[in-house]
Amino acid sequence: MATLLSETKSPPGIVISWEALPDDFQLEDEPVENTGQPLLAGALRESLEIGGFIQPQMLIASNFALCATINGQFIAKAPDWVYVASVKEVLPDRQSYTPNLEGEVPAIGIEFLSDKDGGEYSVKRTYPPGKWFFYEQILQIPIYAIFDPDGGLLEYYQLENGRYELKQPDENGRHWIETMGLFLGTWQGTKEGRTGYWLRWWDKDGNLLLWALEKIEQERQEKERLMAYLRSQGIDPNNLPNL
Repeated sequence: MATLLSETKSPPGIVISWEALPDDFQLEDEPVENTGQPLLAGALRESLEIGGFIQPQMLIASNFALCATINGQFIAKAPDWVYVASVKEVLPDRQSYTPNLEGEVPAIGIEFLSDKDGGEYSVKRTYPPGKWFFYEQILQIPIYAIFDPDGGLLEYYQLENGRYELKQPDENGRHWIETMGLFLGTWQGTKEGRTGYWLRWWDKDGNLLLWALEKIEQERQEKERLMAYLRSQGIDPNNLPNL
């Protein structure tokens, strides 16, 4: 089994190694308490894909196991959404991911709060590891975001000196993610029958990355404006085969 010793500073008394998922390891199958979570996760990926921000070497997944071996014990935690900029090998049926061994540490992990208060993450900073400890002290994921889809609150934490520090958004209510070249923020509206708050992406110029239906509607409106302009110039759009 491939093993890589930790290249990061470990918490006192903790030995970290990075090992491939054992063949007989049973991943936790935790139920999703909020049926909107798959929609929220899918929406984040959809706009990235349509905007051309997804490359083959990237790993973007939801409810996906991130793994590490701590003091000889194999640990796996699954954020609701995770983004890894580069993996060493592109696998179509990847079931888990071990940072450092299989590629880069995730650039960002996101949790969507469910109806169970605090049930999706643990803020305790002690061992044995809850999600907070695991992401902050073991994996050392640079950005950890916790989103309440009901109230629209986004808690955005950035790793500084080995600790997550809460960061305030900019004047537009967004956070700039340098490694992605995108802003992350909240948006209110309707998609796939769900009306409420969503996490959305904006590019460096402040343009919202669109979902598929939004893109179609945008193109429809642009075509209507073009046809109206042509008619104002005495040109019949029906005589132009490419319209």
